[in-house]
Amino acid sequence: MTDQGGAKSAYTWDNSFRLWDSYFAIVWAATLVFVLGTGHPGWHLRVIAAALLVLLIPWYVAVGRPVLSGDPPDERRALGYLTGAMVLFLPSGILVGETRLMTFALVPQCFMALRLRWALATVTAINVAPVAGWALLWWPSGQDVFFNSVFAVVTLVFSAALGSWTVRIIEQSQERAALIAELDTSRHELSRLSSAHGALAERERFSREIHDTLAQGFTSLLMLVQAVEAELDHDLPQARRHLALMTETARQNLAEARALVAGGAPADLDGASLPDALRRLAARHDATVDVTGPARALPAGSEVVALRSCQEALANARKHAGSPAAVSIALAYTDEALTVSVRDDGCGFDPAAPVGGYGLAGLRARAAEVGGTAQVRSTPGDGTIITVCLPIPRSDQ
Repeated sequence: MTDQGGAKSAYTWDNSFRLWDSYFAIVWAATLVFVLGTGHPGWHLRVIAAALLVLLIPWYVAVGRPVLSGDPPDERRALGYLTGAMVLFLPSGILVGETRLMTFALVPQCFMALRLRWALATVTAINVAPVAGWALLWWPSGQDVFFNSVFAVVTLVFSAALGSWTVRIIEQSQERAALIAELDTSRHELSRLSSAHGALAERERFSREIHDTLAQGFTSLLMLVQAVEAELDHDLPQARRHLALMTETARQNLAEARALVAGGAPADLDGASLPDALRRLAARHDATVDVTGPARALPAGSEVVALRSCQEALANARKHAGSPAAVSIALAYTDEALTVSVRDDGCGFDPAAPVGGYGLAGLRARAAEVGGTAQVRSTPGDGTIITVCLPIPRSDQ
């Protein structure tokens, strides 16, 4: 993008500078016509003046144009070019007064290439020196000197005013160009940071999905393996039941892994309503489900948050509640909100105490993503209740 923008700017500058080339050529041609067409002074002086004017063309093409088209122009080289141009212009301007028309081509170049102070000094020399030299060489009448002097002063004032305005415009353009370049750099940096933030957010989302699905499933498998090892010798039917549950958990984990890779809905929600998905989940954790209010389809994001919150709460109950006697899920539909509560009567804990792990923090983050809230209420020795409240969008929105 930068290369294309630079190429476009260079192309635009080249095209605009061709206008200056055309302007210089027109003024030069008009000056040459006036010099050769006048009858005073003699023809040999007019030829000398015309020859000096002709030399201006190769000097401009070979030296002036490369300097003036620089961005910004090299001031030292510009002074060299303008000095050479004045060496060719001033003698012809002194010999033939009509040559002074060439000042209209040289004056803009001074302001294009030099700082304001140097430009004003050079413009003064271009306007005043030819008139002074002409008056000293030809000793014209006082009236001619007066009119030529007035013309030179007016031209000088006009050139200074127009040139100063041009310099300010150029400076403002350069400031704008610098600001645009800075904004372009900031835009690229913002785009980079936005991409990095998006990647980080995606990694966090993926981490939550793995934690709430595969990691929880593998934890359940490990706990079931431990239970089976303890039951093989004295409670074979219970061991078989746990083996069947291990098989179901492994299948569920495989389905979750495939859904995670495909970016689809969670396996429990695939083709099922939220209450049905929670009943499947509860069956794998020996929990009960109670639904109040008219169940209805909700936005996919809200249903995923409700399901994942229950998965996290049930996994925490299995790992930390100390073999609770009962675990229950309550799902309540109202006009404004969906409330999911998971209650266990285990050993409980102090919610204010610092805890490690990702589960509860991830649960709160999930709820906040869809505009909901998550609360954990627990007391040591008195069980735990995890409640997630999610807003339900109105049907007319």
